[in-house]
Amino acid sequence: MHEQDFPAPVRAIAQLIAWLLVKPLLWVVDKLGLPDRLWGAIGRKMRQEIIGGNDFGAYRPTAADVIVCTFPKCGTHWAMQAAHQIATRATGEFNHLHEVVPWPDFAQQSLIVPLADDAARLASPTGLRVIKTHLEWARVPYTPQARYICVLRDPKDAFVSSYHFIRDVFFAPLMPSVKVRLQLFCSENFPFSWPAHVRGYWSARGLPTRLILTFEEMKSNPKPALARIAKFMGVELTAEEFAGVQQKSSFAYMKAARAKFKPPAMTPLASPDREMIRRGESGRSDELLSPPQQQLIDDWCRDYFAHAGSQLPYEDWWGRRAGTCDAAAEIAADPAT
Repeated sequence: MHEQDFPAPVRAIAQLIAWLLVKPLLWVVDKLGLPDRLWGAIGRKMRQEIIGGNDFGAYRPTAADVIVCTFPKCGTHWAMQAAHQIATRATGEFNHLHEVVPWPDFAQQSLIVPLADDAARLASPTGLRVIKTHLEWARVPYTPQARYICVLRDPKDAFVSSYHFIRDVFFAPLMPSVKVRLQLFCSENFPFSWPAHVRGYWSARGLPTRLILTFEEMKSNPKPALARIAKFMGVELTAEEFAGVQQKSSFAYMKAARAKFKPPAMTPLASPDREMIRRGESGRSDELLSPPQQQLIDDWCRDYFAHAGSQLPYEDWWGRRAGTCDAAAEIAADPAT
């Protein structure tokens, strides 16, 4: 379990093929004006595998399960680490987080502790263990005994974080441009749909065993956010234990202990220096996205929620209307990548 890197010769051959063969082919595809079709097909294939792939199977969550439910790159590991440290009263230790946290919808199950493995629960002083999922709400088995923690994040920040992440664990030199990736993100071809994911969890927000947090509130007010999680989990911590949870779920601690959270290499092109914890910031999507690109994401999400009749307060949380420009038209005419 947790063998995360391909052998050096395999990585070297993959890099050679990527630069000498695939990269030139992608250049031709770009010059022919076909990158949207190519990456759209790749996105559809990945989406089919995710939707029809691994899930919880016949497993029914129990009162011992705390399930962290997030869209990718929306504070998943932060919430998992916080919940695990609360469950263990700040005594949780591991070589890698997925030695103690199952992830049933991940394709490479050999790298993850099995969902049926009860060791983490038995070792926990509270009798609780954490489970991770990126599945939409409709695919997560609900039982009133289990607890569900959903973390929501500005989709613009999620896009930027995922762009860097996917480049480092998947595509490396073959990563599509920001422009192409953004068009894919705001379409049905993307492996995950941010508004569909958020809408599902928001629609069931009234369930007493569901806690919804935003990445932004966790970032700006970590102490009350951690207190909310602990209360939701039914764990009363001493002042010393709470201080330990704060310390072990801080950005500084997790960044320093990066090997404990390192993502697996999904292809031989993956960077050996890839990290799960990059910057941990909010409201900084301008590092990669122009104002029209930011607005495109905002408008796409607003339109989705309006047509779905959702009352999610998108405008209050993440809205950023940049004048009245036609974002889609501006981006289509923008040659920048």
